[in-house]
Amino acid sequence: MAKTPDVDAQFRVSNDEAWAIAEGRHADPFSVLGPRDGRLAVWIPGAAKAWVKQGRTAPVALVQHPTCPGFFEGEVDPTRLYTVQAEDSQGVKWEFTDPYRFGPVLGELDEYLLGEGGHRRLWEALGAHLKTIDKVAGTHFAVWAPNAERVSVVGDFNAWNGTAHPMRRRGSTGVWEIFIPGTGEGSIYKYEIRAQGGVILPLKADPVGFGSEHPPANGSVVRRAGMGREWADKDWMNARAGKNSVDAPIAIYEVHLGSWRKADDGKRPLSYAELAKELVEYAAWMGFTHIELMPVSEFPFDGSWGYQPIGLFAPTIRHGTPQEFAAFIEAAHEAGLGVLLDWVPGHFPTDEHGLGWFDGTPLYEHADPKEGFHVDWNTAIYNYGRVEVANYLKANALYWLEEYHLDGLRVDAVASMLYRDYSRKDGEWIPNKDGGRENYEAIDLLRQTNILAYGAHPGIMTVAEESTAFGGVSRPVEHGGLGFGFKWNMGWMNDTLEYIRKEPVFRKYHHGEMTFSMVYAYSENFILPISHDEVVHGKGSMIAKMPGNAWEKFANLRAYYGYMWTHPGKKLLFMGQEFAQGREWDYAESLDWHQTDLPEHRGVQLLVRDLNQMYRANPALHVNDTRPEGFDWLESNDVEHSVFVYARKGRKGDPMIVVAVNMTPIERNVYRVGFPAPGHWDEILNTDAALYGGGNRGNGAGIRTEPISWHFQEQSAYVTLPPLSAVVFRQA
Repeated sequence: MAKTPDVDAQFRVSNDEAWAIAEGRHADPFSVLGPRDGRLAVWIPGAAKAWVKQGRTAPVALVQHPTCPGFFEGEVDPTRLYTVQAEDSQGVKWEFTDPYRFGPVLGELDEYLLGEGGHRRLWEALGAHLKTIDKVAGTHFAVWAPNAERVSVVGDFNAWNGTAHPMRRRGSTGVWEIFIPGTGEGSIYKYEIRAQGGVILPLKADPVGFGSEHPPANGSVVRRAGMGREWADKDWMNARAGKNSVDAPIAIYEVHLGSWRKADDGKRPLSYAELAKELVEYAAWMGFTHIELMPVSEFPFDGSWGYQPIGLFAPTIRHGTPQEFAAFIEAAHEAGLGVLLDWVPGHFPTDEHGLGWFDGTPLYEHADPKEGFHVDWNTAIYNYGRVEVANYLKANALYWLEEYHLDGLRVDAVASMLYRDYSRKDGEWIPNKDGGRENYEAIDLLRQTNILAYGAHPGIMTVAEESTAFGGVSRPVEHGGLGFGFKWNMGWMNDTLEYIRKEPVFRKYHHGEMTFSMVYAYSENFILPISHDEVVHGKGSMIAKMPGNAWEKFANLRAYYGYMWTHPGKKLLFMGQEFAQGREWDYAESLDWHQTDLPEHRGVQLLVRDLNQMYRANPALHVNDTRPEGFDWLESNDVEHSVFVYARKGRKGDPMIVVAVNMTPIERNVYRVGFPAPGHWDEILNTDAALYGGGNRGNGAGIRTEPISWHFQEQSAYVTLPPLSAVVFRQA
């Protein structure tokens, strides 16, 4: 609609521009709204009248645009602060500070780093940040949506009206921002995006939001995150490098916070505050060195266990606020426990409020499903080759380490990232530029993430869940590796679980499944994992995998744990398996803690506690976990008796350890074992001890060697090997 001469005289904003603002079509609202040349233009949806108030003078009425209800103009002194008062047709009044009087918040350096994909502290630029500008408190919102025609912040504060707060586009970066006065912590918001062609997309949660609503609601929530917290864990942070090293005893307790223990008769999961006391105290009492949290980045579907996250920067609200999560981490550190977080850069869900087709285009993902979709999980794959996406993921890793003092990241599903043909048939994937299957872009992302993480936080650890023979996963990047600190030993796990499931009479035919791991034990810095994946989807619990009658099942499990804790490699055990929970894990139910009142379950729990104590107290069992000089086979070929004997060694001068494992239900009370040194050897642990539910058969105070050559050693002794047991001797 063309202006009339009268309108020209009274209004600086044309009809077309006013209606473009009112209908949410204007791509540059800051060129229209706010103060300009002594005139003020404001768009107030639902308002019938409006005034501008400056200082102590009486409010001055603004004039409503002749053709666009809710659009007002009037005079204003741009050198003085002002507020706008409004009244609707029912006489309801309200007052607000005009967001369009504020200049840009992001600086030129932010723009440059965002544009080149090098903003290592991305979370400080994007997301929702509480700020005070010109003595006005509010929230600064910023989001990346380069292909949008218009982006608006919507929430309760503007009746979810996408025309109320359209954002300012920042040059070629594709970032949109706005400072909205009066919005504070706890405000719920999303982004309304007008895509190319004028299509209004489903409302989107903030990709860099620090908080979320309680599922199934999925709005982002303005939170302070961990930023600005006065941490009280300086001593831990200064010492943790030694606790995360390859020489350290590392025994990890893997936990799903939602089902570890429930309160109110099983009706709700524990809060971060409750976990800070109950979980931390329990893990410390059990002797674990670290707690590994299954993903806490906000996720919409409980059944994904967190492995399909949408709010990568938001600790799940299921247990409390970000500050309460930070307090949980601090409590763990005060108790001497490190905290690792499962991190999921391999894929993301396609929920409409998430990252998928974020601005109407495949922004975070690939356009071609042959590159950008996991059929196994019905999830999208990040476009690792896009600099902004790679920046987003690398910065997210740094965010958790920086703002929440996490001690490491365990990276989920690394194999799915490394290979373009992961779980795909011929013709369903696109080769790399050289015609191969390796995903060069994902490999580069992992390497760069590890370089940045260790560079910024030298004391942390990164761990790869990687199930293939990809070389150098835990080798430094400068030596051609991926740069992880550790890798899960999936081969050891699969082989030994296959062995332990067998009836003892058949184990002699599978003896190599227990010894083969030593062929490659030092090819990576390994963690031996019995994770959640081994006790779900019909696989049964650890105790349910064991053959035999009830007594034999528990004896088998105790012997297996004894073997695991004395085998080279750091340890990881999923919650519930430390007390031999009978049923397999169910994410919706609490662990069966009542079973710890039963002697056989309590016995396994006490055994794991003592194994942790023994592992930590004896350098021979951990110092050389990743070096061949820390292990010698003494007997690896006794197939007929299913016996395994080996020595563990630490530094020069550390007492050596000899372990004998009997994987049959037959007691062997005159079994000769070679010892690498003469003298007395104390029996420091026996999984058949009555305390653990065993028959209390063993070697009492220990044994003394005699000069009879055996097992290629100059000294040996007869020892008693109880049925289905592991016996540990230490050089006196």
